[in-house]
Amino acid sequence: MIWRNSFHPGRRDTDRAFFLVTTMRIVVLGLGNILLSDEGVGVRVVEALAAGWQAPDEVEFVDGGTCAMEMLEQLEDLDALIVVDCVRGNRAPATPVVLKGAEVPVFFRTKLSPHQAGLSDVLASLELTGRAPQETVIIGIEPAALALGMELSPAVAARLPELVALTLTELRARGVTIEERA
Repeated sequence: MIWRNSFHPGRRDTDRAFFLVTTMRIVVLGLGNILLSDEGVGVRVVEALAAGWQAPDEVEFVDGGTCAMEMLEQLEDLDALIVVDCVRGNRAPATPVVLKGAEVPVFFRTKLSPHQAGLSDVLASLELTGRAPQETVIIGIEPAALALGMELSPAVAARLPELVALTLTELRARGVTIEERA
């Protein structure tokens, strides 16, 4: 944080105005169990972003795995939280989905993701303390397979670049300049 003083000569000391200048904070949170094929898609997207893209300091890529309450502090006072996860919603397998605005609370009313309950609890706790993200976006994909295995199904793996692109679009829509690593 930087405090800036807008003091002008001729003004009394009590007339000084102070402005708090902060940078935006955005977390891209990948959720999922990488031991259950497509269930780990959120983690795989965050891994691809961290490996292939140089994010500015205000953006953090977080592998949330299957954790929830352990991330409470990391998710406090965010300008934006972008969650990437597998999302069951009776769509065709490997169908991407982006939920924003009024669609996000609906996401938490019906169980579309195995991690939803934990994330819902975290966000509710943050809301109670007045530290909830200003905006939450859910980027997901309908799983094609949830069998034991560390590889994504071929259908979901083929859509991984699209999920990365959707996440980059959401970051850029918030004014983030993000560069591909050489």
